[in-house]
Amino acid sequence: MAGRIRREDVQAVRERAHIEDVVGEHVTLKSAGVGSMKGLCPFHDEHSPSFHVRPQVGLWHCFGCGEGGDVISFVQKIDGLPFSDAVEYLAGRVGIQLRYEEGGAPRPGDEPGRRQRLLEAHRAAAAFFAEQLATPGAATARAFLAERGFDRGAAEQFGVGYAPQGWDSLLRHLRGRGFTEAELVATGLLSQKAGGGVYDRFRGRLVWPIREVTGDTVGFGARKLFEEDQGPKYLNTPETALYKKSQVLYGIDLAKREIARAKQVVVVEGYTDVMAMHLSGVGTAVATCGTAFGPDHARIVRRLVGDAGSSGGVQLASGASVGGEIIFTFDGDAAGQKAALRAFGEDQSFSAQTFVAVERSGLDPCELRQAQGPDAVRALVAGRTPLFEFVIRSTLAAYDLATAEGRVGALRAAAPVVAGIRDTALRPEYTRLLAGWLGMDQASVRSAVSVAGRTAGARRPDDGGGAPRRNDPGPGDPRRPGQGAPTPVPVDRMPLPDARDPIARTERTALEVVLQLPALVPAEFDDLGDDAFSAPAYRAVHEAIRAAGGLQGAREELAAAGDRGSAAWVARVHEEAASPVAGLVTELAVAPLPEDRAEVLPDYVRGVVLAILEIGFTRRIADLRGRLQRMDGAADPGGYQALFTELIALENRRRTLRDSA
Repeated sequence: MAGRIRREDVQAVRERAHIEDVVGEHVTLKSAGVGSMKGLCPFHDEHSPSFHVRPQVGLWHCFGCGEGGDVISFVQKIDGLPFSDAVEYLAGRVGIQLRYEEGGAPRPGDEPGRRQRLLEAHRAAAAFFAEQLATPGAATARAFLAERGFDRGAAEQFGVGYAPQGWDSLLRHLRGRGFTEAELVATGLLSQKAGGGVYDRFRGRLVWPIREVTGDTVGFGARKLFEEDQGPKYLNTPETALYKKSQVLYGIDLAKREIARAKQVVVVEGYTDVMAMHLSGVGTAVATCGTAFGPDHARIVRRLVGDAGSSGGVQLASGASVGGEIIFTFDGDAAGQKAALRAFGEDQSFSAQTFVAVERSGLDPCELRQAQGPDAVRALVAGRTPLFEFVIRSTLAAYDLATAEGRVGALRAAAPVVAGIRDTALRPEYTRLLAGWLGMDQASVRSAVSVAGRTAGARRPDDGGGAPRRNDPGPGDPRRPGQGAPTPVPVDRMPLPDARDPIARTERTALEVVLQLPALVPAEFDDLGDDAFSAPAYRAVHEAIRAAGGLQGAREELAAAGDRGSAAWVARVHEEAASPVAGLVTELAVAPLPEDRAEVLPDYVRGVVLAILEIGFTRRIADLRGRLQRMDGAADPGGYQALFTELIALENRRRTLRDSA
């Protein structure tokens, strides 16, 4: 096996793999001032963006959960990869040939990275299936597509292919491309016989590639075409190192840009439904792959849609929705209503902006496009109903509201649903609507909802009917155990000072500008002594900056590395930082500055640094005055005069500093 990747190659990957591009495939980033971008953190659930990226220094940091790092650490965390695999993945993206210690490049046949090999096998398999769709043996597959209104162009757009009926067609093809049986079994493309040996998992089936948001194929979904096939109607890739059905959405690679633009996601139930939606002009459609829509899917969707803010889900008179929307399409039958109730039962990560689009005749989007054309598909989406309304009305539909007993029974069934709405602004409105739908007075309905909320709260103290308490960890919060998002591992770090301390705020801002904008920092910064920063954590960062050469070191990196100079400068400081403050260096290098107007940044940076200098002068002046007051001038006139002279000199320097500022 190959040894460690050479350090200079790792650095080249950091420089060539633009962090905003890599992160942007998972998070919708918006400008957050000069050289800064922000979005919703992919590592914990949040409703206000606290995840910041600063492309100029190649770093990211979340001010909500505390995670941070460079482009390599982001890929490690987002994909669960070891360091070497993350480097190899990024090297493949940017076209860097990695070199390895202890023998140079990998030998032929050796894995350059397990994940990368599995992805290459999937790419080769997808190309094979696509080619097979044009062969005579795929006539049934082409007929299946044609009967549903999909031509050759549609098949190519979505990468649809055909798996031949033979037991080893794909196996022989991929063996010829240099893949081993062990690798192919690990991809899930092959199955193992009970008595030994392997065979193609997909045979005689129409095949859809399932891709991650990056566009990498990680699995396949296959539809039965022949009666003699004893397998299920739909067969997916099994769980593998790449394919986790609860974490993938079919069509997300094609829909991601339109989702980010339109702030909308339409969740459908099948591969052909996604195709029908996209071909009808609804380019935001995605589908789950053999599983119900769950919390991991919700996190993917919310990151792409972005932050809805407090106005999420508000519908305007025009029919548009403020803050983005998630639309579930369900059939109008009992199964569809059950699916909607299940969606309501999720953690309501985006409940205030969630809708349901129901086709009352029972047609799925693919059938609807065939029967009534693309306009009907678009109308289905446009006619969406707020999820809460749909769930409550579906609950009421089971009762005879013409009778007193039916109305009371419906109230008892619907009250817990209303009490379960966590948005405290929406809950009273739906209480009022429920009273109208039942034909009952609002006071009685309000009382029933209140009782249902208290009952639910008694059963689930951490998940009552109301909004979560300010300090309670909500669903998906990294502080709450048992959630899909990994709990961040505690890291030893120096405690930070009280953010309300004005001197500590000034010290922090000074370090931020030195790390982010060293070219604008005045030379006086290097005059700061060991005691210039009062907070221990900030003093430690200042020590790392001085150890990295101070402003002279920054200028060297800027001159040598050009556009990448800022990143090289921060990396230099990071190397000098002690472990407990290494994360703080990243945080300070990414933090949004209070001033983001380019034309006034030079004056702002100078003012911040001069403020630190003035604080230092003021601290030393106060110390000298105290010493003079405690000194007996008559007993030691020489010492007294020396201190007094030093005091006058410091006061003059402080006055000159103020004048220059």
